[in-house]
Amino acid sequence: MGRSSMGANLGAKALRTRWLVRAPILLYRAGFGFLFGRRLLMLEHLGRSSGRRRYVVLEVVDHPAATEYVIVSGFGVGAQWYRNIVTHPAVRVSTGFRRRLPATATPMTETDSAHALERYARQHPRAWKQLRATIEQATGAPVDTLPMVRLRVR
Repeated sequence: MGRSSMGANLGAKALRTRWLVRAPILLYRAGFGFLFGRRLLMLEHLGRSSGRRRYVVLEVVDHPAATEYVIVSGFGVGAQWYRNIVTHPAVRVSTGFRRRLPATATPMTETDSAHALERYARQHPRAWKQLRATIEQATGAPVDTLPMVRLRVR
């Protein structure tokens, strides 16, 4: 087993380990989100049925403007956070030293998502190779395109 596939197996296992995936949320909520730099952000959203606050830490695929972030749903449109933002697009974003900024989440079209993913793959080829392998290992499906969401900070 090569180093890349071992990393993908470990990454896939980590994505399926709830406490490990949720650990960064505690750091963001405690004000230590800056430790993750600008490649990650914490999205605070409302549950579509419960209306309760929910939190998820996601990778930033693009940051085209100071008030705009593009994030990816590695588990597709079925991911809980993705389904929640479709129902309740008013969210809060924490990234770096910026905390709980009001924002609007808008799912991107498949074409816009594909272009954003292509740019990401060009700008971060090693990260994309590892991320793609990890997502494919975790979901058991090939990754050709992934749904993206544009966050506009108000």
